This record gives sequence, structure tokens and C-alpha cells, in this order.
Amino acid sequence: MKRILIADDEESLQRLYQEEFEEEGYEVIIAGNGKEVLSYLKDSDHLPDIIVMDIRMPEMNGIETLRIIKEKYPRMPVILCSAYSEFKQDFSVWASEDYVVKSSDLTELKETVKRHLKK
Repeated sequence: MKRILIADDEESLQRLYQEEFEEEGYEVIIAGNGKEVLSYLKDSDHLPDIIVMDIRMPEMNGIETLRIIKEKYPRMPVILCSAYSEFKQDFSVWASEDYVVKSSDLTELKETVKRHLKK
């Protein structure tokens, strides 16, 4: 079973992502900010197969977290998912494997995750 780490500070989105991805057959780990993501990666014996992460989060945002992930785990695929499309043009997000604009329809996000897990 593929493991996805979802990082978003909105609890309602955490629940939605968890339900949707578990229905697709994934194991889902939830984090509320970048510090929780890094803590999980550091302490886990079983790293996730992919990370889906919001950009705007408290304590440590997704861009800062992405930079650290890519330094320590360069092969870890990270998909940034944000309600703000302007970040798509920001050079600092280019280290991610993909960028998806948040939507209530998770079709694009699910397809993006599947595509990167097949690589």
C-alpha cells in the first residue's frame, strides 16, 4: 500500500484528503504544518511514497519545508497544493514535482499523485 503524507493546516481539508485518498487505497498520514512533516520524516521507520503539501501553513510554510525535504530526501516526490495560483510562478516552488491549485474537486490532485507514484 502506498503511503501519502498530507500537510495542510485546515482540519476540514485534512479530513477530506484523508477520506478521498483512503478510498483510493492509500495509507494517509496527516500533518498540520511543515515542522510536523519534518518531524515525521525524521522519526519514521517508513517514509511516505509521496508528500502533498499546502504552501501557507503556520510555524513553517510549505516552501521552507520543501527546501529542507529536498536537501535531506532529494528523491522524495513533493506536490505543492495551494489555493493561491500566484505561487505557481514563484521560482522557489519549482523544486516540487508538481503544483496543483486547490479545488473542491480532487480529480486533478488524485491524477497528479497517481502519475508521480508510477515513476
